[in-house]
Amino acid sequence: KAVVSTQSTGQGMMQGMMQGMLPPGMQAPSNMPMPPAPRPNPPQQHGSEIPHKILFLTNLPQETTEMMLTMLFEQFPGFKETRLVPGRHDIAFIEFETDPQASQAKQALQNFKITPDNAMNITFANK
Repeated sequence: KAVVSTQSTGQGMMQGMMQGMLPPGMQAPSNMPMPPAPRPNPPQQHGSEIPHKILFLTNLPQETTEMMLTMLFEQFPGFKETRLVPGRHDIAFIEFETDPQASQAKQALQNFKITPDNAMNITFANK
């Protein structure tokens, strides 16, 4: 049996890996430093996940009215206003005085069923 000697440093292993990535006939320099470890990417927040004092409601039934939504959200501290979107019965905006107040209402009413078929979806409006 032939015993193959290997270097005990990470540099020798790196050179071996680099050798496989270089074009034929080229060699990695013997003093090649180790590349820095990749940094983990921080989680990216989407506009709808960033807390905001304005809530964006979707999946509303056609019969939704401004009064219905106002009655539902005015029970939460800081409620300011309900805004329906002309020509769109399925979406609306609810404004609160602060981001934390909007967050509280969002958490409490997420998936609230205005009708048996329509569970309201609530996200934060884009800033």
